[in-house]
Amino acid sequence: MKQLALILCAIAFILPLKAQQDQNSSPIIFIYDASGSMWGQMQGKTKMEIATEVLSNSVNELSENQKIGLVAYGHRQKGDCKDVEFLVDLNNQSKDKITSSLKKIKPLGMTPLAYSATQVIGNLRNLKEKATIILITDGIESCDGNICDVVTAAKTEGINFKLHIVGFGLKDDETAQLKCAAKAGEGNYYDAADANGLSNVMNEAVVQTIDKKEGNHGIYAVKNGEAIDAVVKAYNAGTTEEQGGIRTYRDTAFLYLPQGIYDIEVRPLENSKVNPITIKNIKTFSDKKTFQTVSFDGGKFTLTTTNNAEGWDALVKVTDMSGKDVGGTRTYGDTKEIELNPGTYNLKITALKMNGLETVKEIKSKSLEAGKSTEVTFDFKSGTLEILPMLNGNVIDCTANVIHLESGKSVAGGRTYTKGAKYTINPGTYKIEVRALGPNANLGSKTSTVTVETGKDHIETIQF
Repeated sequence: MKQLALILCAIAFILPLKAQQDQNSSPIIFIYDASGSMWGQMQGKTKMEIATEVLSNSVNELSENQKIGLVAYGHRQKGDCKDVEFLVDLNNQSKDKITSSLKKIKPLGMTPLAYSATQVIGNLRNLKEKATIILITDGIESCDGNICDVVTAAKTEGINFKLHIVGFGLKDDETAQLKCAAKAGEGNYYDAADANGLSNVMNEAVVQTIDKKEGNHGIYAVKNGEAIDAVVKAYNAGTTEEQGGIRTYRDTAFLYLPQGIYDIEVRPLENSKVNPITIKNIKTFSDKKTFQTVSFDGGKFTLTTTNNAEGWDALVKVTDMSGKDVGGTRTYGDTKEIELNPGTYNLKITALKMNGLETVKEIKSKSLEAGKSTEVTFDFKSGTLEILPMLNGNVIDCTANVIHLESGKSVAGGRTYTKGAKYTINPGTYKIEVRALGPNANLGSKTSTVTVETGKDHIETIQF
């Protein structure tokens, strides 16, 4: 089920509802679920209360001259698969009639989706009217019908309508027939997980009417060979002037763009951490449709960090060629993956709990191909250095400073207390400075020079 955050993101480009309908707008017919399951609770309210409130709000936002019809099913008789009633005629322009009728509905019976669609489509056939149908349901067909077959047959017959279906609180495995019907009805299937989600998708559905110009540019977003949900926005080429938008809902989505040249941004809403993709200079035409598949198949850096050929904890930072941070991970001594858009990147690997001048490795201009895994491995080198300042056979409390002899840089340090100090450190030659503390402070300081080798332990005893 899509999450609310994804639905909110998707509707950012939708125009206000009251703006565009004119006196010639075709009717919008709502088919309302009044089956017994609408008594179910959600967020402290019944689904009936939520749906009534949301639908009333959506209706009130329509233009004053918009024709609005209302059909309900399952509200009069329990167990009756033909319990479908036209509550408000499709030529109605009174919003009050819709909202007052909604308040009187008491959920009771079955979910005859196919029969409901048959009745509404049959009415359009008889009236020779075109319309937008919006069906709201919290359940699947319970009367052995197939709404997809009904809609497909009606379209083959030439009946002119657009069907949107809003699934309210449905599970993913319950939506196949509904999605099929919406697609056959040249509309959209909308998934609403909760009250806010229902409100948002209803706001989108009521503007995607049969009167809206047919889309002429199609976008199909995929990742790893499967369709994904994405938001599409079109801009005049080379500008930030937005010219339209749509959401794909894991299917091909067409938006209408007057003939011209556009930059089209496609932003994935699920199952991907990759950035949006912008396709530049797309041409559209007034007399034909164009189409493109946008793949979000990212590449993967497979990262392995070791120390002396054994797994070692490290931080990995990835930047693009402009220096912008685009990804990162911590290895914890295991192999990790970072998925990114195809491209060229710089990586910075920092070994943790290691001292010296070679604890950071930068890998420049590493290429990443779509759908492929690129291995990145680096083996740090170290030995261990244990410092034991001694007086009369006992370790004494001192400060310790480890200085890389050739560069003069301090690379490690701390306090020995009375147990010594131990460091994992890069191979090299170091000067050690220790200064006595506490009751032995009068002893001053001592220095020593040591060489640490790869994979070896070195104990440096300094006598006071």
